[in-house]
Amino acid sequence: MRQFKGALMGCFFIFTTAFAQVAPKPASTVAAPAAAAISSTSALSAPIVAAKSYVVLDTQSAQVLAVNNGDQKMEPASLTKMMTAYVVFQALKDKRISLNQPVTISQSAYKAIGSRMFADPKTPVSVEDLLKGMIIQSGNDASIALAESVAGTEATFVDIMNKQALRMKLNNTRFTNVTGLPDPQHVSTANDMVQLARALIEDFPAEYAKYYVQKEFTYNGITQPNRNRLLWLDPTVDGVKTGHTDNAGFCLVASAKRPGAAGTTRRIITVVMGTSSMDARTQESSKLLNWAFQNFENVRFAEAGKPLVTPEIWKGTKSVASLGFLQDAWISIPRGSTEKLKTEITRPQPLIAPIAKGQSIGLIKLLIDGKVLAEKPVQVLEDVPQAGLLGRAWDSIKLWFK
Repeated sequence: MRQFKGALMGCFFIFTTAFAQVAPKPASTVAAPAAAAISSTSALSAPIVAAKSYVVLDTQSAQVLAVNNGDQKMEPASLTKMMTAYVVFQALKDKRISLNQPVTISQSAYKAIGSRMFADPKTPVSVEDLLKGMIIQSGNDASIALAESVAGTEATFVDIMNKQALRMKLNNTRFTNVTGLPDPQHVSTANDMVQLARALIEDFPAEYAKYYVQKEFTYNGITQPNRNRLLWLDPTVDGVKTGHTDNAGFCLVASAKRPGAAGTTRRIITVVMGTSSMDARTQESSKLLNWAFQNFENVRFAEAGKPLVTPEIWKGTKSVASLGFLQDAWISIPRGSTEKLKTEITRPQPLIAPIAKGQSIGLIKLLIDGKVLAEKPVQVLEDVPQAGLLGRAWDSIKLWFK
């Protein structure tokens, strides 16, 4: 016989509990939307940053730790090439092109203004060398040549870029070219750029690592350094992309990996847009990376597959459901505040079958001193099929009297 708990249909049942310790088991990153800036709900303040806009993201917790003017539309300059690379990597993954495929350099690519890898129309260039020319040297000629090799024309490739931006929900981003050359309609934001960088890193980890960490590249007898000076200053930095135009100022998307809790690795991604110089974008990015790693720690609040709650479920083949996370779930909190961490779980009551593994049911709020740091959807850990006719009818009768 089920134990009746006296909840009315359509209401919500709230559990509140404090997590006193974190299990030592290693974890994988949880893919979830970024939460509200944790710094705004804690005693921590982000450092003063000399940039028109910036954002700091912890990818393990998927939380924004600090943000300023994150939705201000600006020219992204050569940060654009992160999306150019994403589309090219997808074409490589789909085997529509190959790394050793030779590409003839068109006049459009050859005459591209701005930074160049100095590709020659008389000499075909491999896709891999073009990638290095675009990522390491920020070559506009390489970017256009890659776009033409994938889509035939730059315009067609740009259309693919914009469709990908929509799929990623980069709602304040619009591309008009593959290089980042100035155009009033070519805009993005720090918030969009940090999510693009995260997708680039997580969707193409092998491709990302080997190109974005490379400090220099020589082509056609010309050696050019990676413009990301953090690669020389901080051994934990492994990318991502610089950009500069007169209107955009000096921009940098930086990524760094350092040891985390329980044998895991933390990655912080920062975006600074609209700084005054190459030195400034380097210094401000370094400042934000160090601030995030030094002032926050990540706590695992749920183990993969381990139920957080087991509520009653009606009209199903089981009497209880298991709710939690399919992957280990993390929260970024100010260092030393683990004991203050509390959670609230809200879910529909009564819970009616069928429900499917992986389905989101309810929400978990993570709080310190009553302030919400993050909210994440809670998942079903096991299927609960619908019961037979008699079982559903009996539960309907019981629910009628609750």
